[in-house]
Amino acid sequence: MIYLDYQATTPLAPEAREAMLRWLGGPDTTGFANPHSPHRPGRAAAAVIEVAREQVASLLPPGGRVIFTGSATEALNLAIFGSGTRRLAVSAIEHAAVLDTAKARDPGMAILPVSSLGIVESHTRIPSGVDLVAVMQVNNEIGTIQPIIELADAAHRAGALFLCDAVQGAGKIAAPEGADMIALSAHKLYGPKGIGALWVRDGLTLSPLIHGGAQEQALRSGTLSPALCAGFGAAARICCERMLEDAEHVGRLWHAARAVLSRWTLNGSATARWHGNMNVRLDGLDVARLISELRDMAFSAGSACASGSGRPSHVLTALGLNAAQAKSSVRLGFGRYSVLGDIEDACVRLDAAAAAQGV
Repeated sequence: MIYLDYQATTPLAPEAREAMLRWLGGPDTTGFANPHSPHRPGRAAAAVIEVAREQVASLLPPGGRVIFTGSATEALNLAIFGSGTRRLAVSAIEHAAVLDTAKARDPGMAILPVSSLGIVESHTRIPSGVDLVAVMQVNNEIGTIQPIIELADAAHRAGALFLCDAVQGAGKIAAPEGADMIALSAHKLYGPKGIGALWVRDGLTLSPLIHGGAQEQALRSGTLSPALCAGFGAAARICCERMLEDAEHVGRLWHAARAVLSRWTLNGSATARWHGNMNVRLDGLDVARLISELRDMAFSAGSACASGSGRPSHVLTALGLNAAQAKSSVRLGFGRYSVLGDIEDACVRLDAAAAAQGV
């Protein structure tokens, strides 16, 4: 199987798996201890969580704190509802975790348009009265990188807070500077599923969404998992150490894949992007048939969260593509553990299968 779906999830780094093993616990160890208990095993479990918190914080700007959550979706909910903001503006290409949550908070939310290249222009006007602006760092479907510093500055000039979904960028590119809150997910940066985090700027106060014990900084009740935290922390540490190496590797994969798929049209900017994401189209392509025929290749037609909906991608239509063009697009994702030869072979087979359809 050639795995080409790194946007949906990434393989667990061996270092993260190793870090988790002790804290999974068992009857012959004390690694299973509750980190909120005052005894020695509990304090040891609590200590590993704090080490992990510092490791995750190393991916993020200074001047803030890391709150562990069950997912990036939970982190975004905590940011949007916990901040007390009521009038929102979000980009047209946000993930459903932002779009649906923002709509639940503000049914009349403002939508910030994107260019045909999939970029929210830095001079975009923030509507008056908005008190929270949300723009993602790297788009999960097309890989475009947004001008976060400029957009955060525009939000602040308008009197609004700025929230950044950094799920696809964290651990891969520099942290989004200027944000008041940043959400991230462990399993998108070679860590375990079931844990995310919200970074909150110093001085910003949130209200909890989950009540019943206040274990996590009085903002999230429930017992933290030392194993998940340790895996998240180890994955973050490796990302910090390998960020440049990973980026160079992914860049080589991108250029090799693009050379093979040169007749395919790229969706989104060719330059302002993370190279681990390639969204391309051939007009008239039957993507469902393509996926069915290439069963030993794992790739997608877009966000895993929207798969099976039958609707064209809201991200691609926001770029100006019509429904047929959007449905003729595929997303290829690769990363740290992808092999150059595999990527080249996969792209050759992908192109041949498309040609067999007469496109």
